[in-house]
Amino acid sequence: MPHSHETDKDNENERVLTGRHQAIPKDPSMGLPRPTFAAGAVLWRGDRENPASIEVAVIHRPHYDDWSLAKGKLDPGENLIQTAQREISEETGYDIRMSKLLGKVSYAVGDRTKIVWYWTAEVTGGEFVPNDEVDEIRWLPIDQARDLLSYDLDAGVLDKAKKRFDLVVDARVLYVRHGRALQRKTWMGDDNLRPLDKKGRRQAEMLATTLQAFCPDRVYSAEPDRCITTVSPLADELGLPVVVDPLFGDIAWIEQMVSAQNRFQQVVAEGGTSVICGQGTVIPEMIAWLSANGTLPMEEFPAKKGSVWVLSFSQGQLVGADYVESVLPVK
Repeated sequence: MPHSHETDKDNENERVLTGRHQAIPKDPSMGLPRPTFAAGAVLWRGDRENPASIEVAVIHRPHYDDWSLAKGKLDPGENLIQTAQREISEETGYDIRMSKLLGKVSYAVGDRTKIVWYWTAEVTGGEFVPNDEVDEIRWLPIDQARDLLSYDLDAGVLDKAKKRFDLVVDARVLYVRHGRALQRKTWMGDDNLRPLDKKGRRQAEMLATTLQAFCPDRVYSAEPDRCITTVSPLADELGLPVVVDPLFGDIAWIEQMVSAQNRFQQVVAEGGTSVICGQGTVIPEMIAWLSANGTLPMEEFPAKKGSVWVLSFSQGQLVGADYVESVLPVK
């Protein structure tokens, strides 16, 4: 069984694991003083339609002589998704496709509180080369990996990952609210042509570097220019077109609700990972409808400008929803 072991002067008994519907707030400090942020993932490989085939990676850190999950500290200018992707690349050399947010752990390190956020992430390429941070990686079935882990809390994260693997997800939608635009009172032209302001452009840039971690297959947008320009940098990085469809916008939801619902379901039926950029009326209403007709009941459906919902589907049913309130750097 995993055992308690002190690292970074932390107390295993004081650690807390929180965790299907998850959220990362704009301020992820949870109100705690002097937080230190970190992020990582349960790395996996195998056949996603056969959970019994899945193996996960456990890393050995020579500095601590322990077996743990891949993670690392946030660098200035990053959000937590970027941190997880960068740290995994640096520690393991692997390319990944991030998927489900598992939750966070927190524990005391001296007079600070360390908060670590974890995802599941499929390894899609790359090669491990032993380094100063990680000198060995073992790929194991989940139960064997759990026994190897040095820390009870890492085992708890792995238990959450196992539950996610047991439910086969065949589609994801990254549902993006457009970035902040010029205020209506300062824009005299067609509202559909109202552009992003300086912050909105920054949000679009950060979305491009952040959502690449999920390896999208296609990019859709509602008709307003502020929606299209929010996801255009991402589409450019991926080498994909932005497919514009009025049915993804607010007006269609108000005037053609059933058509808008059917169009969204068509995207889900395509499988893989899709990005849809929408507006402030349609996004909460669409997610509420998906929740009411799926297996994931929720009560709140925020959609701040520049935010992202990572929606997971199994056979057309909503089974996971992770809300990222902001992709701007964590302060």
